Amino acid sequence: MTSPIPFAIDFHVHSDDSYDGHEPIELILEHAADIELDGVVITDHDEIEESLRAAELAPEYGLVGIPGVEVSTRHGHLLAIGVEERPDPGQPFMETVETVRELGGIAIVPHPFQRSRHGVRKGRIEDADAIEVYNSMLFTGYRNRRARTFARRRDYPEIGSSDAHYLPNVGRAYTDILVTPDDDVDSKADIDGDELVDAILEGRTQIRGKRTPVHKSTVQYAKGAVRKSTYLLTSRAPLVPTVPASMERS
Repeated sequence: MTSPIPFAIDFHVHSDDSYDGHEPIELILEHAADIELDGVVITDHDEIEESLRAAELAPEYGLVGIPGVEVSTRHGHLLAIGVEERPDPGQPFMETVETVRELGGIAIVPHPFQRSRHGVRKGRIEDADAIEVYNSMLFTGYRNRRARTFARRRDYPEIGSSDAHYLPNVGRAYTDILVTPDDDVDSKADIDGDELVDAILEGRTQIRGKRTPVHKSTVQYAKGAVRKSTYLLTSRAPLVPTVPASMERS
């Protein structure tokens, strides 16, 4: 029997195209590759253009390209993953879930029940494709535990993500998607996004936090902080090449 192949994906990351994000997508992609993620989904608030561009650029960094957007529904936020068009904000929650599916994506409920962060109330979640049961932005584990209990009682697939707004937080939580390959599949590069989506819908996911040793995490996230600082300095200096050079890809 073929062993499942884990894909480490951070499904909830904000770029500087979000009103509350701070990082260009090139830095996010480079950092994601540096910390050995297999992909990140840029989910800016009601904006999708940079996410589409990130999905297109991702293979240049050795990453899986998946577009997405965090939609502000009438009743709270919703992650639309795998869509190439932004659902209209301000619509009812369940109507938006259906729109996401019609657009070929999956609807994931982020940070549910947290009204201070525009989380959807429990009574509004009549259906969804997955629940974000681990969000690394929380100060305590209570809300995450509540989300996990809700998901398991209703048999929803479970997702973990960083909800990063700053580069060093990318990948602090993520999801291992377990894909069982066909016999003719030799590597991760042979697996497409549809297989990842199928694995999510079937609940073949494992939530990961900061599982690397502390000293390695420190080095990895320090690299991200240095990379960002270098970019900010060189991008604003006249007659100085932008560093990292990959920023010129755009």
